[in-house]
Amino acid sequence: MKSRRISRTRRRATIFGAATASVIAGVAMLPNWSAGAAVTDDPTVDAKTKATFQRLADAVFTDRTEALVGGGRKDRNKPRTDGFSGDVRLSSGTARSQDSALSKLDRRRGELAKLGEKYSKGNTSVTLGATNVKGRTAKAVVTETTTLTYQKVRGSEPGTTGFQVRHELTFTADRRGDWQLTGIRPADEDNLAVNETATPAPVPAPTATPSAPASPSASASATPSASASATASGSVKASTTTPAAPKASTSYPGPANPKDFTASGLDYKAMADYAKRYWSDYNPAYPNFNGAGAGGDCTNFVSQALKEGGWKHVPGYVYDYTRWFGNAEIQSHSFIGVNEWSWFAQNSKRTTSLANVYQMDVGDVLQVDFDRDGSKDHTMIVTSRSKGVPYLTYHSTNTYSRSVSSIIASYPNASYYAYRT
Repeated sequence: MKSRRISRTRRRATIFGAATASVIAGVAMLPNWSAGAAVTDDPTVDAKTKATFQRLADAVFTDRTEALVGGGRKDRNKPRTDGFSGDVRLSSGTARSQDSALSKLDRRRGELAKLGEKYSKGNTSVTLGATNVKGRTAKAVVTETTTLTYQKVRGSEPGTTGFQVRHELTFTADRRGDWQLTGIRPADEDNLAVNETATPAPVPAPTATPSAPASPSASASATPSASASATASGSVKASTTTPAAPKASTSYPGPANPKDFTASGLDYKAMADYAKRYWSDYNPAYPNFNGAGAGGDCTNFVSQALKEGGWKHVPGYVYDYTRWFGNAEIQSHSFIGVNEWSWFAQNSKRTTSLANVYQMDVGDVLQVDFDRDGSKDHTMIVTSRSKGVPYLTYHSTNTYSRSVSSIIASYPNASYYAYRT
């Protein structure tokens, strides 16, 4: 996924004028600072302060996890963030945003319960990474790791679901040198975690376009060439096309459409095992497209899993959507791009569209268009299924065994596209 990074301007008022007007200016322009009061020098961030940054971040995200697990607001314990009121605490604006997020997660928990999904417990841990201080602003990157245990409502749910995501936190020092948490934003592309309440931004198309075809060897791990013969099962179309995939219904339960796991000759268990193995520990044999505006690693990851299960390279030019290949050195746009993968999947006849997302089974692929503008934004692969509910694993945000019900509850207004592989 790609997230537009919206810069936030920190406005600072300047007090000027004669001494007789300074009190009025101070009150009007700096409501949180006492007029004429001394302001400390730019504060430093020592090891103790960093540790408090980490504990406050842990409290923020643990409170969000508990909103998904526990009862309503009245049934939960006092928010952990309420325990921070001294040198490091939430700003009033962040406190309001956090309260709004908890309310939204309360509602999401109720929506999931209606769909037959509950969590019996959750565990969140936060580690603090780099912290950069400039003047009275400190920016810290933290990594949140959360695990949710499925309550056995259906009886055969996976044991747990979980995710790992990085956040960038902004702390601003007040006149006394106390730090207030004033901003929380994704540190990578976008946050697609179950406890996130913001709507993702659209993803861009791949930007790297080599001027020459790949030059390749025939092995599955080598770079494919433009002249190599296609090894995929089924023929590809002669010319590049960009077909529109039909949208899938999200109504539950979906009409019966059992998957024949033997017809294609593919190893669907190998696809699922690969995704479960590398959901957070990335395979070094492939590039990582997270961060730096690369657009996210979701489709690259799904392509790797499909390749592990038997999808063969179709060598050619990287921007030819009837071609599909990827390794450490080079990847076709259809290997790493959301829409480009859909075009190849349809052009090659390797997939068929499903009418309902709940018809998906192991090895099938789900794509989402969050803003319904006709351009798909995210790709996931099914790694298990329980009594009519598929569970998905994906990158950007690194997540395993998340139910399609949870995805729909988080993004009820999105468009969904389900592919049988």
